[in-house]
Amino acid sequence: MSDTYSAIWVSHSSIEAFLACPRAYFLRHLYKDPHTNRKISLITPALALGQAVHEVIESLSKLPVEERFNRSLLQKLDDAWQKVTGRQGGFHSQSQEEHYLELGRQMLRRADTHRGPLERKAVKIKTKPSLDLPYFWLSQDEEIILCGKIDWLEYLPDDDSVKILDFKTGVKEQSPDSLQLPIYYLLASHCQHRPVTGASYWYLRHHNLPSEQQLPDLDQASSQVLAIAKRIKLARKLRKFDCPHGGCRHCDPYEAIMAGRATKVGISDIGHQLYALFEGSPDDKPEGSAEADSQIL
Repeated sequence: MSDTYSAIWVSHSSIEAFLACPRAYFLRHLYKDPHTNRKISLITPALALGQAVHEVIESLSKLPVEERFNRSLLQKLDDAWQKVTGRQGGFHSQSQEEHYLELGRQMLRRADTHRGPLERKAVKIKTKPSLDLPYFWLSQDEEIILCGKIDWLEYLPDDDSVKILDFKTGVKEQSPDSLQLPIYYLLASHCQHRPVTGASYWYLRHHNLPSEQQLPDLDQASSQVLAIAKRIKLARKLRKFDCPHGGCRHCDPYEAIMAGRATKVGISDIGHQLYALFEGSPDDKPEGSAEADSQIL
């Protein structure tokens, strides 16, 4: 029987990192500080913004429909923001932080005004207490596990199915080549028993409603993700994680951490050492500024 502890665990973020730069994958997902035995993570203002907004939205999915908006989303954002305020969010200055906080307020005002799926029933995938993360064996023969957290699963009572919903807080729209939707489709199909009949992205900066996405072919998605996971497994076996460019935008920030040019700002919720880079103008603005396995709530 396969052992979850010795298996290779992959996720959308780790696969994305490996495809972009194997060196970045190693530093983000495998390397541990030898002095603390902790992994390292980088925080930026954009990441801080996404973390806070997602925390507010995730809090809604845990509540029954009739209780979700008893408390202001902006008040919830103020609470979530305390985890990323100041240097622990990678902010250069108070003015820069206020700029990002206002972006978060705008997105949550939009979500509150155009509630859509937020005021309909959602399914929460049940997970093991020791790991608050859905996962399944992508291949027991290869000893590879696929894991990840889906933002929202809307429950569709007409046919007792679910619909994937992912919230986007960035400027750019998701690339059609992204493996995020195939991976989420696999997770939703294997980690709870209801059929998956739809998917959408909600670009909270720009759109009042979610944008419908076409579901991929499930078998093709499994084969595609497994092929990349096997490449990761081989790289780990050979311990070969070179940047193909001799340095790039994906691995350079982590190399700065390794070289001591980053500032340690705390410990993340999952126990990683959190670093920020405080180079450049202190007033930098973000791009584009302006049941058995589940529970219905």
